[in-house]
Amino acid sequence: MGLAIKVQGLGKYYRLGEIGTGTLSRDLERFFSNLFSSSRTHAILHPGLETDAKNIPEINWSLKGIDFEIEQGDTVGIIGRNGAGKSTLLKIISRITAPSLGKVHVKGKVASLLEVGTGFHPELTGRENIYLNGTILGMKRKEIKRKFDEIVSFSGIDTYIDTPVKRYSSGMYVRLAFAVAAHLDAEILIVDEVLAVGDYEFQKKCLSKINEVSKDHGKTVLFVSHNMEAVKNICNTGILLSAGSLSKMGNCPDVINAYYNKSEDGNIALNANFNLANGASYLECAGEYQSFKLLSASILNAEGISCTRFTSLDDIFIQLKFSVADHYADFRVIIQLKDSNNNIILVSQMADSLSTSFSVAPGKYDTLCRIPKQLLSSQIYGIDILCYHVGRFTVSLNHVLFFKHEFVNNNYTTASFHNISPFRPLLPWTINKH
Repeated sequence: MGLAIKVQGLGKYYRLGEIGTGTLSRDLERFFSNLFSSSRTHAILHPGLETDAKNIPEINWSLKGIDFEIEQGDTVGIIGRNGAGKSTLLKIISRITAPSLGKVHVKGKVASLLEVGTGFHPELTGRENIYLNGTILGMKRKEIKRKFDEIVSFSGIDTYIDTPVKRYSSGMYVRLAFAVAAHLDAEILIVDEVLAVGDYEFQKKCLSKINEVSKDHGKTVLFVSHNMEAVKNICNTGILLSAGSLSKMGNCPDVINAYYNKSEDGNIALNANFNLANGASYLECAGEYQSFKLLSASILNAEGISCTRFTSLDDIFIQLKFSVADHYADFRVIIQLKDSNNNIILVSQMADSLSTSFSVAPGKYDTLCRIPKQLLSSQIYGIDILCYHVGRFTVSLNHVLFFKHEFVNNNYTTASFHNISPFRPLLPWTINKH
């Protein structure tokens, strides 16, 4: 169908606290106010002049070396951690801000929904803001009038359509703003994380509309969200940004897996082993109780091999090794299982398998906990480890281990609803036909 967007060598940087605010008027203000009062301004305007190193303005790269092409009619999910450059990229494509380096070629009209209530005037009513916002987005008055009832119906706020929007909640703002943008006859629709403001019902409605404009009308959609299920369900292509660089582009599930498998500093987060020798010395108790050490933690499969990927057909084993140099009564070792939203979903302690409290004598200990198969859904899970002696010391380590689990069933293909809950046990059903 041809290219809708082509990005070549794209880069965007900001000089912190210096000229380069993004608007001409602010740049001129800053230039004239600082021209004769700061040697730092001269250093910027005349880089050939010798200056002290501390007077060189700090440059912050939001994007650097970005290259990709997007086909017409493609639905692209742009993901990455906060500060990765997602919103900056969308603003450049939307022509809200200019790139510092490189080129962006866009074919067709662009409708952008980047911030809640962009283009709304708080003193005007919802009705008046539909006309105002529609005009800003490039719609003709006749076109807005023709689609007005459809826009209001989609937003679901017809009762308040003649109320000033300054009295709207953030959810009502985004309902109206998305309704206007979604009904714009544009070839490219850009949606940032604003859908997170809406309620569950409206989010479903918006995602259905995005699917409709892409598949039924052949429009190109750029969709930014931290909701990986939404990205997976509506996007066929994924772009992963990391610290302003393009980390991966390709099939959406593969890109999402790459996102899950990277921690905030870009290192692989799925890890099956954690050893004291690898920088875990802080797991030793301080002061009087230095006789306890958590030596290692590992995730093992049924063969006793370190592993980070499991299915619902596999048992998962958590192995902990620790040493003590003293006698401890009522000693406890606990694991906490967390889902991808950092919620604790399961807690188990070593003493659960004993009829009495667990007492330890000096020596090394090797413990093994089994998470049974056919229990978890398809997610990335993290494991916290806590060791303590009641009233004496506590040793804890959050997210020391990570593993990926996929729900599978031989009878049918894995469906997206398996990820709604962190648990997906195969429960027995009885079916009687009458």
